[in-house]
Amino acid sequence: MRDSSNILHTLSRLFLLVLLISTVTSCATVPYEFGKNLEEDDNLPLAVQEPQVERGQSKKVVDFIGCWIFGLPSKILLLNLKVDNHDISPETEAVLAQYLASNGLEKVKVRLNQYQPRSEWARLAGNHAIHPGWRWTFGALATALYTIFPGRIFGGDNYNPYTNTINLYSDHPAIALHEAGHAKDAAERTLKGTYAAIYSLPLVPLWHEADATGDVMGYLQHQDDIPAQKSAYRTLYPAYFTYIGGSLAQFLPEYDLMLSLGMVIPGHIVGQTRAFLLKEKEGEVGESKLAESR
Repeated sequence: MRDSSNILHTLSRLFLLVLLISTVTSCATVPYEFGKNLEEDDNLPLAVQEPQVERGQSKKVVDFIGCWIFGLPSKILLLNLKVDNHDISPETEAVLAQYLASNGLEKVKVRLNQYQPRSEWARLAGNHAIHPGWRWTFGALATALYTIFPGRIFGGDNYNPYTNTINLYSDHPAIALHEAGHAKDAAERTLKGTYAAIYSLPLVPLWHEADATGDVMGYLQHQDDIPAQKSAYRTLYPAYFTYIGGSLAQFLPEYDLMLSLGMVIPGHIVGQTRAFLLKEKEGEVGESKLAESR
């Protein structure tokens, strides 16, 4: 009984701590500030005539496995079939491209359901905006994981700060913007390698993820796009709460699955509530191009 009481006491204190962090850091960035001259001269440029956005070729068997086997847990957690569906629409691509252009992020590479390990290792080697000490330790590890566990199969939308690459596997505009928000956040930092590396420390991911989510919500508010904001609330908030569960699980690893599942529920409640409280404009009809079909 005493052990159970101590665990509950520890869990409650950690929960209050991460909830406080999430409350402070997950607000929309208002007024929204577009990025200007964020990319340093030593940031890895795209090659001449290299497209900023590349799309992987269709591989039906691989994409089916990625979508309906490895991608199924994410779909269930976030209650959205477009998560890890490995079929990014031109509309989602256009939303992402507009965000990058609006924030002056011209050197960020975007891979839509694409597996290119050789190119990623080359980008790692050439990204002099990151100190070599960080590139060939944490950066090499991140790129090795990308190589060994290809997102083309295992999914998991992400931004790799060491190669300055967005890897997208979900056809969801808010998720695409969230990963682009990480790219913007990284570009704003002076010590980029240090900022990227501390992500692996306990609780720190809550700050990084909240910053990206806040930027997305601020961007959508600036766009005055109510349907897109609702869509983002319904998906990004439960996703953020899974990070809270993951942070708690670092202290109580034996409750990893229970915490992840338990925290996503209040995340859905908060996201749905925030979406419900947003009022549509009078006369507004149809769905926004930034909002996903539900």
